[in-house]
Amino acid sequence: MASVPSLASTVNQRLADALSAALPDSAPADPLLRRSDRADFQANGILALAKKAKANPRELAAQVVEKLPAGDVLKDIEVSGPGFLNITVSDRAIVETLAARAADARLGVPYNDDAGTTVVDYAQPNVAKEMHVGHLRSAVIGAAMVEILEFTGEKVVRRHHIGDWGTQFGMLIQYLVEHPSELDHGGADKVDGEEAMSALNRIYKASRVLFDSDEEFKARARDRVVHLQAGDPESRALWQRFVDESKIYFYSVFNKLDMQIEDADVVGESGYNDMLEETCRILEESGVAVRSEGALCVFFDDVKGPDGNPTPLIVKKSNGGYGYAATDLSAIRNRVGDLKANTLLYVVDVRQSLHFKMVFETARRAGWLTEDVTAHQLGFGTVLGKDGKPFKTREGETVRLVDLLDEAIERATAVVREKNNEKVALTEDEIVENGAQIGIGAVKYADLSTSAARDYKFDLDQMVSLNGDTSVYSQYAYARIQSILRLRGEATPVAHPELELAPQERALGLHLDQFGETLAEVAAAYEPHKLAAYVYQLASLYTSFYAECPVLKADSPAQVENRLFLCDLTARTLHQGLALLGIRTPERL
Repeated sequence: MASVPSLASTVNQRLADALSAALPDSAPADPLLRRSDRADFQANGILALAKKAKANPRELAAQVVEKLPAGDVLKDIEVSGPGFLNITVSDRAIVETLAARAADARLGVPYNDDAGTTVVDYAQPNVAKEMHVGHLRSAVIGAAMVEILEFTGEKVVRRHHIGDWGTQFGMLIQYLVEHPSELDHGGADKVDGEEAMSALNRIYKASRVLFDSDEEFKARARDRVVHLQAGDPESRALWQRFVDESKIYFYSVFNKLDMQIEDADVVGESGYNDMLEETCRILEESGVAVRSEGALCVFFDDVKGPDGNPTPLIVKKSNGGYGYAATDLSAIRNRVGDLKANTLLYVVDVRQSLHFKMVFETARRAGWLTEDVTAHQLGFGTVLGKDGKPFKTREGETVRLVDLLDEAIERATAVVREKNNEKVALTEDEIVENGAQIGIGAVKYADLSTSAARDYKFDLDQMVSLNGDTSVYSQYAYARIQSILRLRGEATPVAHPELELAPQERALGLHLDQFGETLAEVAAAYEPHKLAAYVYQLASLYTSFYAECPVLKADSPAQVENRLFLCDLTARTLHQGLALLGIRTPERL
């Protein structure tokens, strides 16, 4: 495994060395290199340095050019305007760098030198409740961040903080005590996700009706909560049945989303029950939390309600019940103390920002979040309907996630079937498999291609379109390359650095070389939408290359091979980029 320095980093280093040589008495300086439409790169850092050194920027730029080594990487450097440098790299340097990337299984992407341990808290459905469209974003964004962080060398611990505790379980358990066969499924050995959910739904609705209409049942349900919290074996056993039944359903939905969820990573609210009392005791003894109207609270100078009075974080309610904050703070103690995390990443709705800000600040005051631990909320916006309002059914209900995924798969399968012809000749099984991969990929990509904090419109027609910024566009580019490579046969294509490149080959090559830097940026800032943008641009640049540069009918055997080499590396990069977003790449479409 060899990491390959990008051309940008090589050029940057050469410029930094030349700047140090031109200004030997100054501290090391950043040339501020970026991609440019005037040349391959532009360096803008000389203006600020000249000002500092009280030098003429154009003259300093000319001195820097003199100090640059001739030949190997740099082909042409032009001083423009008040002291910008426009830099063009040689065709040979592009192809040699790409050949080094192609020789490495990781495409030359380096591991992060500062890798540590990150706990990612994502995909958090609620027990005995149907998953709806609101559960989509946490799952999709979280899963992508897990893959991206692991690829850069981070040790990632996945945590699914499911809603598996609370007063509603008194009502559900009491109903099951009084109607013991309701979760038996008529004695069936195996139950699918839909059957599990419909049984849970039925119990939830029936118990809710009783709870609202029958005072005696309501009293028994409330007693049952007390028994459950006190650890009564019968209540705990029935509670566990609700959790297990819900997991059958959760896993069926995650399976449809093509997401792997391990049972050991599902640590719900109940997983921290044994720590709650101690968490509250430490907070109170250290003075971080204080009693206010009987409740245990933490106050903040900058958090006030509409009436101007401070809004506290309530850790323990006046009735002795624990708030969400007690669970979240206990989870932080567990994740930092036991799991030894350097970073805690929470993929939760942006509307919970204030809660997490208060929780993180409380954990800092208590000394649970030390200086060498970072806690970050990757907050996401809302999924909207085509009309720009929160996504609902015609009846005004929240949209079931399963229905949404099924519809996406149905639409995508229709697109695959329509595009199928004698040349591709997909079997019915392949049409169905590709339809699922494209439909689920389309849903994930629409979510991931929008900056997480922004709301986005859920528009299936647009999502499964072959044109525009969609996963389908990139998947078709990948399949097109595979069909070209199949025509060529088994041999791995070889690069030819001696050849001149067409403009479209250069543009494609320079973009391929940016893959590692893009990933580093995405991992550091938790911005998967930048990887989605990179993949789309790669597919677009490939489309332009394919339109302008004949591959199998190129001018010489060496050029055929070099273009096949570019095709192959593009396919591998598309495959890797989409895989990190949780999207599959069918070989034939």
